[in-house]
Amino acid sequence: MSKSEADLAPDGERLDASEIHDVLRNDRRRLVLERLRAGEGVETVSDLAEQIGAVEAGESPPPRKVRQSVYVSLHQTHLPKLDELGIVEYDPDGKTVTIADNAADVAVYMEVVPQYGISWAEYYLGLGLLGGLSLLAVAIGVPIFRTLSPRFIAVGLSLALVVSALYQLIDQQSSFLHRRQND
Repeated sequence: MSKSEADLAPDGERLDASEIHDVLRNDRRRLVLERLRAGEGVETVSDLAEQIGAVEAGESPPPRKVRQSVYVSLHQTHLPKLDELGIVEYDPDGKTVTIADNAADVAVYMEVVPQYGISWAEYYLGLGLLGGLSLLAVAIGVPIFRTLSPRFIAVGLSLALVVSALYQLIDQQSSFLHRRQND
């Protein structure tokens, strides 16, 4: 399979927003993806059922009945659906789940912003505005900024931008970085 084919859903197209929202609408599917992204990208169905059961029950280890319910629904419904969309690779015989290429399409939608936090888009907008206002302050001679060189501000802003972007790429396990590691 070529690299461009690996980035596509089984029907030959990228996942569309409605498919992604359908996947993320279910707590168990979302928890599977969070767990795979947080770990090594490979889990057993039993381990996933244990972790998701603990979240749902609010206790660890979760009650056997909860764990069994999660296991059955993962095995019969959720993992086959994620596998069909190319988000995970599910081996029902080996009972293992591996994160797949289309998981990167879904990861973008999984960014959770705390109630009083800001999104990455807001952060980058703020960084850009801060740089623009700092350069304006230098140009009009605001006392504190008058001593700063526009080059110093540009270098500092560029460095902040690059460090922030690298952090975000690593934190969100960027599809670009993921594809380079798998080459």
